[in-house]
Amino acid sequence: MRLQTVPLDQALGHIVRHNVADAAGRKAIAKGRRLDAADVARLAALGYDRVRVAILDPDDVAEDDAAEQLAAAVTGAGLRRTAAVHSRVNLVAAEAGVLRIAVAALSAINAIDGLTIATRRDASTAQPGDRVATIKVIPFAVPAATVQAALALAPGGGVVALQPFRPCAVAVILVGSPTARRRVEQALLPAIEARVAAAAGQVAHVRYVAHDEAAIATAVAEAAEHAALVIVAGETSIMDRDDITPLGIRAAGATIEHYGAPVEPGNLLLLAYLTRADRTIPVLGAPGCVRSRDINIVDLVLPRLMTGERVRRSDIIALGHGGLLA
Repeated sequence: MRLQTVPLDQALGHIVRHNVADAAGRKAIAKGRRLDAADVARLAALGYDRVRVAILDPDDVAEDDAAEQLAAAVTGAGLRRTAAVHSRVNLVAAEAGVLRIAVAALSAINAIDGLTIATRRDASTAQPGDRVATIKVIPFAVPAATVQAALALAPGGGVVALQPFRPCAVAVILVGSPTARRRVEQALLPAIEARVAAAAGQVAHVRYVAHDEAAIATAVAEAAEHAALVIVAGETSIMDRDDITPLGIRAAGATIEHYGAPVEPGNLLLLAYLTRADRTIPVLGAPGCVRSRDINIVDLVLPRLMTGERVRRSDIIALGHGGLLA
């Protein structure tokens, strides 16, 4: 592509580089437009005899075409693409779920001059219709080799994808003293139910038990028979890996994946997994901040579990970068 200022009689078919104003200062022709005969005649009527244009070389790919090719290459499951407008294509969530970004591939594509992809953060949630990424080609055209280099970095697609929520039954075990039951239920259950519903799930089983290892173990084992995911929350947070609630979760047969998260609010999170025949049931020990509707560690982990992802210790550790939420 060459940028030149040419006589008006040589401008036909080329791309105008800047907005062109009429005598009143209003936009007469927008930048990026490929000039046709009517445009040239209008420019002549406005008194222009020269115009700044971009002249494409034979191997150049026009901006909209390049944007659509790149968008098609990086789009994974659960997303739809908009048509290119002014060299921009948006990726929109087709369903509710968790956004997954191949960050290394994204960075490699963004390192190619003239091509840009901006996304929401990896593992963030999206609802249908949410814009989750935007592809923008900066010049009016790029060499075909540039486009091919970008496509080679996304050979299987899925640089940007959405893992859909799996509608599932969730069990909630509330732990506390008998005298605190009403207060604990009122403080914790509405916020938990709202989070589960936002991830296409349903709280199908609720049980209140004493802060006792055996009682918690029985409740967790029973809940695993009814639900695909178990949330344990209580009057007090889990204060140690060997506190009463973790001991009860382990006594039910679960294995602790990780305790303690580099996230504030939400340091006192526990994640375990319980195997039953051919099923693996996540058991989430929620910290006290679960009662708040403000974003906290539960909002970073629960949605991922509800897509069927097995969140691992390393995933929780990685939340430290950006983990100061409030």
